[in-house]
Amino acid sequence: MVTSDGPAALVRPVRSVSAGLGRWVEVGGPLLVAIAVLALVWPGLLPGVAYWDTGEFQTILPIMGTAHPTGYPTYVLLGWISNLLLAPIGEPAFRMNVLSLLCVAAAGGLTVHLVRRLSGHLALGVAAGLAVALGPASWRLATHADPHTLHLAFVAALFVLLVRWEQAHRSGSTTAGRWLVGASVVFGLSVGNHSLTLLLAAPVGLYVLSVQPGILLRPRLVAVCALAVVGTVVAVYLELPLRAGPFRAPLVYGKPDTWDGFWYVALAEQFRGSLVDPLGDLPRKLADLARLASAEFGYLTPIIPVAFVATAVRQWRYALLSGSAMAITVVFNASYVNADISRYYLGPSLWAWTWLAILAGVIVELVAGPAPEVDDPVPGRGTSSPEPGDPSGTTGGTARPAVRGTLARLASSAVALSLAGLLALPTATDLSGRAEVADSSHDTSAQQWVSSVLAEAAPDAVIVSWWSASTVLWYAQFVEHRRPDVTVIDDRTRLDLDYGEATDVIARFLGSRPVYVIRANDHDLQLVRDLFDIVPVGSPTETIMYRVRGLRGAGG
Repeated sequence: MVTSDGPAALVRPVRSVSAGLGRWVEVGGPLLVAIAVLALVWPGLLPGVAYWDTGEFQTILPIMGTAHPTGYPTYVLLGWISNLLLAPIGEPAFRMNVLSLLCVAAAGGLTVHLVRRLSGHLALGVAAGLAVALGPASWRLATHADPHTLHLAFVAALFVLLVRWEQAHRSGSTTAGRWLVGASVVFGLSVGNHSLTLLLAAPVGLYVLSVQPGILLRPRLVAVCALAVVGTVVAVYLELPLRAGPFRAPLVYGKPDTWDGFWYVALAEQFRGSLVDPLGDLPRKLADLARLASAEFGYLTPIIPVAFVATAVRQWRYALLSGSAMAITVVFNASYVNADISRYYLGPSLWAWTWLAILAGVIVELVAGPAPEVDDPVPGRGTSSPEPGDPSGTTGGTARPAVRGTLARLASSAVALSLAGLLALPTATDLSGRAEVADSSHDTSAQQWVSSVLAEAAPDAVIVSWWSASTVLWYAQFVEHRRPDVTVIDDRTRLDLDYGEATDVIARFLGSRPVYVIRANDHDLQLVRDLFDIVPVGSPTETIMYRVRGLRGAGG
């Protein structure tokens, strides 16, 4: 029996299914990408502790200590919580490695949402999300403890909230300001994780003014956002003086419980000398940048400038935000010489992938017509259900246009799916290679080394060490609670304790306690040899520990 609605009765179920699917996609698309990232990267996770900063973070986070400048308090607090929540899956070092993977997976999922908002196509968001999370640098960092992975997740979340705020504001939502307040909180948390976030302050300010030029006429909203940023930063940075002072952690970097010591750590004063002329040695810097871009984007690299132009035409406010952030970050990176600089390009990689996705969205529109609207139940806007008598509703006379609209959306989605495949190609064709390069699953060298060293150390020993080795020794002592009788004096520790040079530390304890020494290079080791009689102990490894037998020429 045919109802009085005629063909329109067939349209209502289609629209109902479409609305339900849209709501599922809002969560399901990002979630599926995050799960895919977890599945691909998990087999290559570092199984335990490692040297250098990795070992420091694996130690500091579980005990809620204070890390090297800038202290990374947001990362420390999140790591402490994660260590409790992830307790069933393995030792603390492994849990901190898993935290990095979770951050990268979250960044991939957030990118899906961001690109879908900007381009209108889920397929393009999935391609960009996978590319961001499975890039060479992000994949490698996802295998071990590193705060740059959390920085990537925060940048993605910040941009999602800003774009949601813009769209809500332009739609006339009375509650749009909540998105901006949320973005302010995320910005503050991100500042507490990594100082690279400060480079985004001006771009975010320009973006906010471009979206709402009269925002300064809303002092209450401005005040709430400012309070959200400052309050969040202050709240997380209290971790430094509290854990260095009245609630002292077992391991503290510097003296952040003093006024000067706090700013020394928070402002990373020890790294100021790492900023050099950004225009110096330009050919090498440009070649390095081209190499990084080629590894990340493959054959899409030359298209990135075109993609930015397309973004500027179609999404000029977003182009202002991401383009200025890109320019400032790249100039800063060209000036900084004290790090694995590829980590500092995680944000720029994310922004470039969004430009490429927006360009793909423009192509879809040119080929198949406008993109289907992104379902967005903006608070205060009500539903999208047509009113009775609405010519766009479900009367019999509009059934055919509705069907034609459905077919148009299918055609648009088909073109978007094809372009998404092209976007995903650089990532998909090199999955095995990237997995092999990033694979740390068999790296147990630090674990074996620390066990050997602690087995060789005499009771009540003093080990004069340096950063790479010290972090592993600290993990064994403060997290695994091994050899509490041993005192590890790092090059940082001797500065905080005013012990002088490494040779002064050796002389201080020699004769009263067994003394061992580990040096970073042959030059530093020779300085020790010139004054003391030393012999290697344990099995030969890349990092050798020496027993100090006495003063050179004193016999024995």
